[in-house]
Amino acid sequence: MHSKIILVTGASRGIGATTATQLAKRGYAVVINYRQQQDQAEAVAQSIAVNQGTVWTYQADVSDEQEVARLFEFIDSLPGQLVGLVNNAGRLQRQQKLLHMTHKRVINTLQENLMSQFYCCRAAIKRMATDLGGQGGSIVNVSSVAARLGAPNEYIDYAMSKGAIDTLTKGLAVEVAPQGIRVNGVRPGFIDTQMHADGGEPDRLTRVTPNLPIPRGGTCEEVANAICWLISEQSSYTTGNFIEVAGGR
Repeated sequence: MHSKIILVTGASRGIGATTATQLAKRGYAVVINYRQQQDQAEAVAQSIAVNQGTVWTYQADVSDEQEVARLFEFIDSLPGQLVGLVNNAGRLQRQQKLLHMTHKRVINTLQENLMSQFYCCRAAIKRMATDLGGQGGSIVNVSSVAARLGAPNEYIDYAMSKGAIDTLTKGLAVEVAPQGIRVNGVRPGFIDTQMHADGGEPDRLTRVTPNLPIPRGGTCEEVANAICWLISEQSSYTTGNFIEVAGGR
């Protein structure tokens, strides 16, 4: 049976894992991409398979152009057609003021957050564009409310990368709409994931959420709901737009 395949990058944990699981429940075949956490990725895949979902895992660092090429060659070998891409992979480095950020840190942040999405968008378009033999499809780029707020005193480099992703999303949406491809973004706010610990403050949600209009952290499920809607045909007249899942921030 030929499946409708969705690639979810960075899907071994958090928002990516939850999104992959929800997409499988909606009947899509899912490719779970991960960089290092093979055991976690395989556990997500197993939970999908137990519920009769179609799933594959593939290790690739999507900030590396050649590894992205190999990832999409793997997808080409699968029994189905790529119809969707969720660009979720990204990295948050330690909290730091811009004054102290090194050139290497900022370049790495842009490579891992922005260029990974660029590489995957380009590869997906080659397979989904109707003028290249594809069936069309949907791309969802995971951005951040930091793109709008700037993340001062903490992660300006991260916010820079997400702002550029928003620009990529807007421009690409117009460029590929004639080829049957929709491109949208989701901007999570303070979501209860491991990323805060990666940034050096595991209890960050406890500090910031009392000041939010909805005074709690968001869940991975809430972000995944927005991503799945944008991937699906339910949003067939929506492109170049963003859903903010940020508690009113």
